[in-house]
Amino acid sequence: MSKTTAATAALQKAGIAFDLHPYAYDPDAPRVGLQAAEALGVDPSQTFKTLMAEVDGKGVCVVVPSDGEVSMKKLAAHFKGKSAQMMKVPDAEKVTGFKVGGISPFGQRKTHPTAIDETAQLYDRIYINAGQRGLLLSIAPDDAAHVLNAGYVDVMAE
Repeated sequence: MSKTTAATAALQKAGIAFDLHPYAYDPDAPRVGLQAAEALGVDPSQTFKTLMAEVDGKGVCVVVPSDGEVSMKKLAAHFKGKSAQMMKVPDAEKVTGFKVGGISPFGQRKTHPTAIDETAQLYDRIYINAGQRGLLLSIAPDDAAHVLNAGYVDVMAE
């Protein structure tokens, strides 16, 4: 497993501090983020998944707790759109340069408007995919928001 990915290279270039956390990736896990949290012994609400979606047909990135679901209505509203839907897997892999299960918000092939769920602010550090299956990184939420030019937003389904 490589410790340098497009995500870690982007953070290093930006001068952002982070720590790497490899874990045994289970491709058969029903929810990869929850499996990662369990493997690392981290609270699932502190482990964030990176999802690619489309708002009115335009790609966006949303970073949310692995134990929650995104409200497409709230996501569309945040990006001032009428409707939102999850991006199809092949499209998400193409625009990010990462494989599903290893998509990171950092170092994507194409920059997308990004939202981070507001609950990230509850933690000193959050865990996010480092751009490779079986590798998370921990980062200060404000550093993540800064480098992604992202706002904190309530995008979780009730």
